[in-house]
Amino acid sequence: MSKEIILTTHRKDKINISAYGNENIHKAPCLIFVHGFKGFKDWGFGPYLAKYFASKGYFVLTFNFSHNGIGNKPLEFTELNKFAENTFSLEIEELSEVVSSYLNGLFGSSIKKIGLLGHSRGGAISLLTAGKFAEIKAVAVWASVSNLDRYSKRQKENWRKNGVFKVLNRRTKQTMTINLNLLEDLEKNKDGSLNIKKAVENLNKPLFIAHGEEDLAVKIKEGEQIYDWANKELTEFHRISSTGHTFGIKHPFEGSNPKFENLLMLTEEFYNYNLMRG
Repeated sequence: MSKEIILTTHRKDKINISAYGNENIHKAPCLIFVHGFKGFKDWGFGPYLAKYFASKGYFVLTFNFSHNGIGNKPLEFTELNKFAENTFSLEIEELSEVVSSYLNGLFGSSIKKIGLLGHSRGGAISLLTAGKFAEIKAVAVWASVSNLDRYSKRQKENWRKNGVFKVLNRRTKQTMTINLNLLEDLEKNKDGSLNIKKAVENLNKPLFIAHGEEDLAVKIKEGEQIYDWANKELTEFHRISSTGHTFGIKHPFEGSNPKFENLLMLTEEFYNYNLMRG
């Protein structure tokens, strides 16, 4: 069972958080799952992985970014106006607030040791946030992007002209718009706070990278790029054969599969070695 918490940010936005393994909070590290673009905490494998790591003795947090488009209905995009206003910097800020809320005892008295687990764009947000906290001791990224600038010159020109960039959610058939402030955020901070290369090079923490060899949404070369930037003595890279961006998991969740179970096991071994010792 999960415990549901609402965190009010300093901007007065609401972050919905699910806490799993609450019996472990006093004795074990915390794992925080960071969802990706068009993702949310209850998508597909979110609750399953949270229950898995809770059963292995961890305290686990999953959460929705305040502007990910999910409102009071946890499985539906009902706040597309907020989705349009989201930025990368806002997500880094909000992940930092979730981390701080844990460290400050919002969920109860805890040991101050954290592991991040980010999927897709959530991997990038995890990498860009991890260096801000000494208590974040290990980072795992699944199918992570290596570059937040994923737009062509022509797309950017049209974006500026129209004021919005439109994205089709193939699963829900919704057209989701992104306002110009995300592009402005990217261009303003691409060499600083949104530079993934610099973040990885300066990470100096254990890093786990997993990527499906048949990932069509984020090609495996991006996982290889992150590994190329990383400290090889602290990093492990796993190519997951014959699987794609979500490792064979669908939404609604229809069950696990051997590839995903192996990924969970490898990730657990990484956390056990880097978080559970000492």
